Amino acid sequence: DYVVVKMIPDNRLPPRHLHSVHTGKTFAVIKWESPYDSPDQDMLYAVAVKDLVRKTDKIYKVKSRNSTVEYTIKKLEPGGKYHVTVQLGNMSKESSMKINTVPLSAPDALKIITENDHILLFWKSLALKESNFNESRGYEIHMFDSLMNITAYLGNTTENFFKVSNLKLGHNYSFTVQARCLYGGQMCGEPATLLYDELGTGEDSSATKSGRPTDVAAIVVPVLFLLLVTLGIGFVVLYMRHRRLQNSFTAFANSHYSSRLGSAIFSSGDDLGDEDDEAPMITGFSDDVPMVIA
Repeated sequence: DYVVVKMIPDNRLPPRHLHSVHTGKTFAVIKWESPYDSPDQDMLYAVAVKDLVRKTDKIYKVKSRNSTVEYTIKKLEPGGKYHVTVQLGNMSKESSMKINTVPLSAPDALKIITENDHILLFWKSLALKESNFNESRGYEIHMFDSLMNITAYLGNTTENFFKVSNLKLGHNYSFTVQARCLYGGQMCGEPATLLYDELGTGEDSSATKSGRPTDVAAIVVPVLFLLLVTLGIGFVVLYMRHRRLQNSFTAFANSHYSSRLGSAIFSSGDDLGDEDDEAPMITGFSDDVPMVIA
């Protein structure tokens, strides 16, 4: 024996399992389940989005008969903070969650260029890779002094460079550049960080040394110089050996030249050490033309 019981749907229950599926810079995909399984009619949901930074509210209406509902919240701001609630349109119990959108990326190619009494920070425009960034928003720069263990806000700029002065010798600094924070510093971009740790010590503060960025020329130039010096020494050694060989041959030839015979006399290798035999004589020179040894 069995009996079939059909439960009366309770429209006062909240949506179930509300969670975020994916969050980007300007949107968020959320998902939830209906208050009860297998709805037999369209259900109207109210999705309320509260901007915790700007203190504004927006309400979206979503109609679905599915047991699982997926919805994309658009027109959000990078680095924003939001409180999302979902409930049936009859103002039943609600489900809620918090969402933090992805902040703007950090500026690329942050570099330091040294001047006489200051340094310049340079970076690429963030608008080159972030369509949601407007140059009028600008950038803000912070500096951390590791010796004093303090962080200082240096200012903001709408340019792609910033001048930093009055650095102290013997201090190590870290500079960060990011998209300017909005609404009380709550909506910021990711920071790009550069360490500046090669300041000298024991010198006058007016002659501040700069941190040297990694430079290939600093490695290549000494190597090329050593190669040139090595080649020069090699040429000198070869030249000296050539001169010695030339002088030795000249002295050897002069020592075997006979002015009486008008010719040079050389001993063959077979006659070396045999003083009794007569040495073969080279007579290929004319008697009336003196031999010239170069």
